[in-house]
Amino acid sequence: MAAPIKVPGWCWRFQFAIILTVLVIQSYSESVNPEEFFTSGHTNNWAVLVDTSKFWFNYRHVANVLSIYRSVKRLGIPDSQIILMVADDMACNPRNPRPATVFNNANQQINVYGDDVEVDYRGYEVTVENFIRVLTGRLPPSTPRSKRLLTDERSNVLVYMTGHGGDGFLKFQDAEEISNVELADAFEQMWQKRRYHELFYMIDTCQAESMFHKFYSPNILAVASSKIGEDSLSHHVDPTIGVFVIDRYTYYALEFLESAKPESKKTMGQFLKVCPRSQCSSTVSTRKDLFPRDPDKVLLTDFFGSVRNVELLTDTIQLENVTRETTQQCSKDMCEEEKQGERLVYAEQFPMPI
Repeated sequence: MAAPIKVPGWCWRFQFAIILTVLVIQSYSESVNPEEFFTSGHTNNWAVLVDTSKFWFNYRHVANVLSIYRSVKRLGIPDSQIILMVADDMACNPRNPRPATVFNNANQQINVYGDDVEVDYRGYEVTVENFIRVLTGRLPPSTPRSKRLLTDERSNVLVYMTGHGGDGFLKFQDAEEISNVELADAFEQMWQKRRYHELFYMIDTCQAESMFHKFYSPNILAVASSKIGEDSLSHHVDPTIGVFVIDRYTYYALEFLESAKPESKKTMGQFLKVCPRSQCSSTVSTRKDLFPRDPDKVLLTDFFGSVRNVELLTDTIQLENVTRETTQQCSKDMCEEEKQGERLVYAEQFPMPI
């Protein structure tokens, strides 16, 4: 009969540790939803906001785009990453009884024009050609940086459009139109040139659904204020200026956005349901088949907010361009500090040539 094999004590402890680790991992995987750790993969946010209508009676379209502009800035997208195209300057219109202001509510609670609006394309600069050039990056070399959409393959892009439209087109300046085919091809160029990671298309116009029917590029989520054959209606009029001040869909969308904060956990799925037919008097339409993620698990701030990456380093960083300056004079309280040695002073970052 063979003698029994003696197993060292450390081996038993090792086996016990392995079993305990497996049990902990199994318990952890059952209690934690892996999707909680799923991120969108984007690193920066951009917005292209377009009003295509001129003339005083289209005041509401300017208020629409300025309201969305105000919301995305409040949620963290800086002006440097917003392309704002406004076809008419209602703030300076002679018919405006309150110069330098644009309100989206008859109660005049919020001046959406504000003190820091940066309009990138104004008046007759708002054309179909310029809009498509902005999206595709095909701009003349002389175009300033502020008028360029400097996105990359890790950019989430919000595209909002408002104006007068019909079945398969949106009017620009009451003089030309962009078709749904042209728009779809522009988005495909963006995808081919790696100019977006995910794109959210939002449009408030009559028969708005027709504008995203021709989309065929991946990673696009879209919402429209009305179905084909339906009009997109205004919300209310301001009797002091005699025109409608905002459209219904944008009004309720803003009501939702105003309740959100940069750290909000509200989702795009919730946003897509903000205006039922009982409120909008039109049928809000969405398109999700090109978008791989579940909108109910996509944060609202993935498109309406801003990503700010922070990298933590444990290494010591040596500052450059630091000079030593000896203090010549000091007060009674500061003399003691001077005796301890010289103090450091930062040199100019960009010294001017002599």
